[in-house]
Amino acid sequence: MHTLICGSIAYDTIMVFQDHFKHHILPDKLHVLNVAFLVPDLRREFGGCAANIAYNLSMLGGNPMIMATVGNDFQPYAYRLEKLNLAKTYIRQINDAFTAQAFITTDLDDNQITAFHPGAMNFSHYNSVKDAKNINLGIVAPDGRDGMIAHAREFQEYGIPFIFDPGQGLPMFSGDELIDFVNKADYIAVNDYEGQLLQERTKYTLSELADSVKALIITKGAQGSTIYAEGRQLEIPCVKSDAIIDPTGCGDAYRAGLLYGIAHDMGWQTTGQLASLLGAIKITHRGGQNHRFSHDEIDQLYFEAFGNRIF
Repeated sequence: MHTLICGSIAYDTIMVFQDHFKHHILPDKLHVLNVAFLVPDLRREFGGCAANIAYNLSMLGGNPMIMATVGNDFQPYAYRLEKLNLAKTYIRQINDAFTAQAFITTDLDDNQITAFHPGAMNFSHYNSVKDAKNINLGIVAPDGRDGMIAHAREFQEYGIPFIFDPGQGLPMFSGDELIDFVNKADYIAVNDYEGQLLQERTKYTLSELADSVKALIITKGAQGSTIYAEGRQLEIPCVKSDAIIDPTGCGDAYRAGLLYGIAHDMGWQTTGQLASLLGAIKITHRGGQNHRFSHDEIDQLYFEAFGNRIF
């Protein structure tokens, strides 16, 4: 059986401006803004929530299947997925669009200016959950608006339990639409900011939202995470990292841990701790897919962090 991961595939182009934006953006000239930044440092990363989640879940020994839409510039990413042995079965290419991509310029204060082009992601509703075979678990991660709505509906229709993970796509939906997602989902995963916004939009408290699903997971960065499940509120500690290099993709790594734990019925304390460990491993590397670990390494790191074996 497989885990179907519905979400984005994207290229991330990251540029570093070796100065401070505040020295070049004049507050009294914002109405006639015309600036250029020299960016001698540039790198291109493979990203997107679906691909990042699948990358981590595969290393855990899970069976991820990515469902996403990509553009006519997909070939470099296709080669990468082949190298990683990640199937492209449910990845649809839109020939007159580009793959989703973010252009991120960072200054020396770690301020960022980001331009995001959704491209082929806007056609994610062209994919259907009904086309996927041997699926026993899923996730609706950030993607095109229509696709997220369709895939949540289809997961429910076909009796496949799934995580609703709106991420940065949450502001696209009204309160009523978010309530509909909650009613269809088996699990909800959001960060603390998204959790606050979810409460404001739906007019429900976290406890009330948790009562509607099997588990509500709130990630809080360095403060760890909270899991509301089975009438309990579990506090999951943050695993200490050797270095904090780049948080990009940490949430996706965490969600891979959730999916693995759910699929293997590990219990919420163990599942949350595994997810926390994956986030800590990821944060020590740049980009969402440049960290590596083996099954045995995870077992040892889990033992060092929590005092018992996981596998």
